[in-house]
Amino acid sequence: MRTTGDTRARILTAATELFRRQGYAATGMKQIVADARAPYGSAYHFFPAGKAQLGEEVIRVSGAAYLRLIAELFPELGTRADPALATAEAFTAAAQTLRELDYADPCPVATIAMEVASTNETLRTAAAEVFDSWIDGLAAYYTACGITEPAARDIATSVIGLLEGAFMLGRTARSTRPVIAAATAAAAVVHAMRTPATEV
Repeated sequence: MRTTGDTRARILTAATELFRRQGYAATGMKQIVADARAPYGSAYHFFPAGKAQLGEEVIRVSGAAYLRLIAELFPELGTRADPALATAEAFTAAAQTLRELDYADPCPVATIAMEVASTNETLRTAAAEVFDSWIDGLAAYYTACGITEPAARDIATSVIGLLEGAFMLGRTARSTRPVIAAATAAAAVVHAMRTPATEV
């Protein structure tokens, strides 16, 4: 027997996938509930403020999932593993994900943020907070590898920017080459900004 929790989860999953594949503006509530196999009214039962509230939930839930992925892609904090190598390997894994998704944007947060940053303050704020959480998580890894805190945050910001930009180029070119090229650049940034004390 399906529960209200199941219905809410299906709506959120359908919205996440549709926003990721076709964007926020191009996705309507009717399409979301149809894909979720849910009654139309249920969307407004769970998200009374409508699509904007659902969009914010997608951003925050997806953002938390990708934050967990950052922890999985990078070695355990404190191991002092080579952060440049770990960064390059994370980009290689991201390139594979992009190919597997047939060059659809793997990140609904970035897709929504690109559309609404100038038009919807609530969604812009949610996306900004998610990006900050990713930068914080990645900076913590670099700090644990011995990089000073200000430099670690600058590196993390650069790496996230390189990855999101590479995804955009890869999608339009239908190629992983931009992501692989960005992997080299990201690793070089990390290597250049390491403190002498971290060199092995």
